[in-house]
Amino acid sequence: MVTRSRAVRLALATLLVAVLAGCEYKTNVPVGDGPLRYRDEVFSTVTTTSNVVYGSAVGSSGSAQDLKLDLYQPSGDTNAKRPAIVWVHGGSFRTGSKTSAEIVDEAKTFAKKGFVTISIDYRLDPKGCSAGAPSAQCVTAIAWAKEDAQAAVRWLRRYASTYKVDSTRIAIGGSSAGAITALNVGYDEDNPGSSGNPGYPSNVRAAISLSGSRIFGTVEKDDAWALLFHGTSDVVVPYAWAQSTLSGLKDAGVTAEATFWDGAGHVPYAAHRTEIIDQTTNFLWWSMGLGTAST
Repeated sequence: MVTRSRAVRLALATLLVAVLAGCEYKTNVPVGDGPLRYRDEVFSTVTTTSNVVYGSAVGSSGSAQDLKLDLYQPSGDTNAKRPAIVWVHGGSFRTGSKTSAEIVDEAKTFAKKGFVTISIDYRLDPKGCSAGAPSAQCVTAIAWAKEDAQAAVRWLRRYASTYKVDSTRIAIGGSSAGAITALNVGYDEDNPGSSGNPGYPSNVRAAISLSGSRIFGTVEKDDAWALLFHGTSDVVVPYAWAQSTLSGLKDAGVTAEATFWDGAGHVPYAAHRTEIIDQTTNFLWWSMGLGTAST
């Protein structure tokens, strides 16, 4: 078992090596005697709490609807403060749910690593968005998703004591529409909407995008770190959009990295699962400062 002081020294030493070597965070594996919390799956089972209401907002029907999440926690964990991740499903902003297979897989995998994770439902529009430049109606649906996800971030902070969440270490990730939402949450915190839990910050430490791009927000140097995954043959969210997002973040001084798969299409999660999980694990370690977190 690695003591906290030793883990801190190891983390700082590894970070220094990475900086000197020009190593990317996504491939910079945390050093420490295994199993190491947040790097390895140190818990064998996960406790799931389903259909927790985290907010309410008026949707496409014109009536208010409850917004629900599923909560995943490492079973038997005694840590009082744990980093958290919000996972957001895809579906062109018109379909999909918090029980999407890949989102549930990510939520459970990272819960086994010691995180508190949630997968969320958000307001959908019957028309949603089509490939290519978004229409005005599509932009509204994108904004709904962002505002609802921000409410979920605030919910984690509101109930941090209840669910043993470290409110200073919250990340967000998703695929397709969920990835767009994650990036929008990362870089548009000044427009939080009113979907629930007012009075709590909506900012996150890191945003993870699989087949997404940024639509909203003005990027500032101290904003969330970003990790992008994208296929060069994606015709739903074009590869060029991901390139533009990456360039814009880097130009603003944000720590941003990307893995681009030659010839891959939209949301190639199954084909690249191991790479996605491993790189996300590494990236979260550094972006959220997990070497100094409670272990």
